[in-house]
Amino acid sequence: MTALLIDGIGELTTNDASLGEGVGGRLREAAVVIDDGRIAWVGAAAAAPPADERFDAAGRAVLPGWVDSHTHMVFAGDRTAEFEARMAGEAYAAGGINVTVEATRAATDAALAENLARLVAEARRGGTTTLETKTGYGLTVDDEVRSARIAAEQADAVTFLGAHVVPGGQDPRAYLDLVTGPMLDAVAPIVSAVDVFCEAGAFDESASARVLEAAAARGLATRVHGNQLGHGPGVRLAVQHRSLSVDHLGFLDDADVEALAGSWSDGARGTVATVLPACDLSTRMPLAPARRLIDAGAVLAIASNCNPGTSYTSSMGFCVATAVLQMGLSVQEAVRAATLGGAIALGMHEHGWRDPLGQMQPAVGAIRPGARADLQVLEAPSVTHLAYRPGMPLTAAVWRAGARVA
Repeated sequence: MTALLIDGIGELTTNDASLGEGVGGRLREAAVVIDDGRIAWVGAAAAAPPADERFDAAGRAVLPGWVDSHTHMVFAGDRTAEFEARMAGEAYAAGGINVTVEATRAATDAALAENLARLVAEARRGGTTTLETKTGYGLTVDDEVRSARIAAEQADAVTFLGAHVVPGGQDPRAYLDLVTGPMLDAVAPIVSAVDVFCEAGAFDESASARVLEAAAARGLATRVHGNQLGHGPGVRLAVQHRSLSVDHLGFLDDADVEALAGSWSDGARGTVATVLPACDLSTRMPLAPARRLIDAGAVLAIASNCNPGTSYTSSMGFCVATAVLQMGLSVQEAVRAATLGGAIALGMHEHGWRDPLGQMQPAVGAIRPGARADLQVLEAPSVTHLAYRPGMPLTAAVWRAGARVA
């Protein structure tokens, strides 16, 4: 492949403290060399090695591509009416998912794949270079398998969420048996993790624990939707089961915060606290206490939760701006959470990982030698503009695995 030099970088966020200063490992007047789909060199522009081609960043900011570690992008249908009802004062409840289940079951494979491709393209234009997506809108064995298969063609990680809600009219015990047995067996060769919606109206503590245990028995990683609608056992279960992440986190007590922070003690691989700012706004739920989590020592990720019911956006820039303006994070902390934090939540930050098509991939979430060459150029001199100019389309160029995609 042709080596590419990106120079003229006014501010480079590396997420590597050995390369730069502060939370983001920032360098000024920097350059990056991309070769064979990876970062080959990072440093001062004046010391940059020669390359076959050159891109002049013209003083603009460069940062890692967003790593969106929580989405629900395989679906059909529309839930505009539900959103309007919430904005009129109706409370959010988990049962609205069934509307999307009906539409998704009725859709063709081609329609689902086309809608997913549209959403992925939108995310790429906004700077997202790595994304996870879940099943969970099929809720039959055949529909969950086809959702996983369609997701695997376009996402970097696929999570099985058969334990999303109990489909209308089904017996909860029988459905849990299906999810933890035949349905899990059928999707296991396609997915890398299993998730459970541990909330009132979805799956209680004992049912959620059974899902996590079944996943671990098949050698799959786990995640938990937890503490979104009220205080519950989600955080505790996630930490106990060494889940990669627990996501939402609008309702936490001191024990939850301490458990998330403590899960990283003694060098152990802990559970990432993933916050979903756009979802909190859309459901008019309390914003997750991101500042409190960071101050306690938890590892934080920010994700979009792109889905048709509660967070119909893939804009990680919007989520970062919200985290800064309304959740108390610095811009550098929010950017790190939306890049390296997401990579840690997916287990993609250090060593090679296998994508859904079975290909080995290098680490993501940072701009350092050996990492996958995923980066974005902002139409701004600093990442501070992400919050300073909220809502503006600041992504000027995007590379993924060394190829320009936007």
